[in-house]
Amino acid sequence: MTDKLIIFDTTLRDGEQSPGASMNRDEKLRIARQLERLKVDVIEAGFAASSNGDFEAVRSIAQVIKNSAVCSLARANDRDISRAAEALHGAAQPRIHTFIATSALHMEKKLRMTPDQVFEQARSSVRLARNLCHDVEFSPEDGYRSDPDFLCRVLEAVIAEGATTVNIPDTVGYAVPELFGQFILDLRCRIPNADKAIWSVHCHNDLGMAVANSLAGVKIGGARQVECTINGLGERAGNCSLEEVVMAVKTRRDHFGLDVSIDATQIVPASRLVAQTTGFTVQPNKAVVGANAFAHASGIHQDGVLKARDTYEIMRAEDVGWSTNKIVLGKLSGRNAFKQRLLDLGVALESEGEINAAFAKFKELADRKSEIFDEDITALVMDESVTAEHEFYRLLALSQHSEMGERPQAKVAFAAGDAEHHAQSDGNGPVDASLKAIESKLQSGAEMLLYSVNAITSGSTESQGEVTVRLQRGGRVVNGVGSDPDIVVASAKAYLAALNKLHSKIERVAAQG
Repeated sequence: MTDKLIIFDTTLRDGEQSPGASMNRDEKLRIARQLERLKVDVIEAGFAASSNGDFEAVRSIAQVIKNSAVCSLARANDRDISRAAEALHGAAQPRIHTFIATSALHMEKKLRMTPDQVFEQARSSVRLARNLCHDVEFSPEDGYRSDPDFLCRVLEAVIAEGATTVNIPDTVGYAVPELFGQFILDLRCRIPNADKAIWSVHCHNDLGMAVANSLAGVKIGGARQVECTINGLGERAGNCSLEEVVMAVKTRRDHFGLDVSIDATQIVPASRLVAQTTGFTVQPNKAVVGANAFAHASGIHQDGVLKARDTYEIMRAEDVGWSTNKIVLGKLSGRNAFKQRLLDLGVALESEGEINAAFAKFKELADRKSEIFDEDITALVMDESVTAEHEFYRLLALSQHSEMGERPQAKVAFAAGDAEHHAQSDGNGPVDASLKAIESKLQSGAEMLLYSVNAITSGSTESQGEVTVRLQRGGRVVNGVGSDPDIVVASAKAYLAALNKLHSKIERVAAQG
């Protein structure tokens, strides 16, 4: 018999702390359903006390997810914990995850609390959470940089109060594998009731070692839960990558001796969904889920793979879901087949009107693009034009003219609430002209931080283009994503999608990393 490694996914909470990656309720629900299909053990659905929007997202996910535990983050105070419990009410497997900083630096500079005050706050918060929920996780923020003696005192106390999981975060990505693994082991050896809780690790990737540190915490330290995100999404350099941890444990089972519940064939679909939703594209050479992860350019490598696959491949592409990239629908496909494919992809549109609107967009795309892939369908449903009634800004029409030696021109029609605007402009290129035309009417004052173009499916110039636009205004950073076979149209959609997020007044409270 082998031990089980618990996979705690925090894409919907820590992952969306990436600048511009915040998601609305429907987007979170869609990803949560895919995480359940992936069979993650715990889904950290959000930070319920941070905003009404996040509260509703956590509550919605708690109502529909049955096979994974659903968790809400909460600071170590009565309001946050009560709010988390309220959002999780009715969940099949609820968990409250409460935290407070324990490093001397954080206690003095951020919390302005004494160690004794932090100790009592940690104890009382876990006690309250345990009275509201049977499954309680406690994290000492900046735990790795905390004084070990004080950390032992706090952890022993919260376990005594009923914490079922204690999680040690490397909040700022300072750790190195051997030292971090030994740090976890030392804590477990020193704390008398350490065996009464599951030990967890939460590592950031500032020095590029989040996965290595997490695995060291497991192998050396004896941790049995890893907190991670799809694609390693997260603020700064990101979090520990779920797909890398899972495939390391699966591929090197001889070394780790651990089982995971993950259905690895759902890894690539999850990766694509998160990338398309957040606008954070995956680098081609990213382990497991990058476009080049199973590509062989070297003649020697190609020859070896053709003769015996395992000469250069330690895992099969289809084992992590690459084989799902198949043509699934075409222009002759009916509404029922389209609806079923949406369900297969984890997309549940709430009304017949939304399904009809999505199907109309699908038929329009099928007339322009002969081969429709899963990625196309996902992008189409997430396109703001499908749920136009929920958006303040909506693209209505766009035309542009560009020829060598002449300055490009663009004409754009778009809606802003109930008003319809028409604008035109020139620019350095058709995209520049189109976005300048929009700005000539809106005068948004937003600064563009990023403009990125990515092909949704590879192998053909017929592929849809996916554009990500990152805007900043008044300290807020948002991403907008748009897709269309026409890159100029996709760019205008992405720009308006970003402006829609800036138009939203939802604010979030910064949480633990």
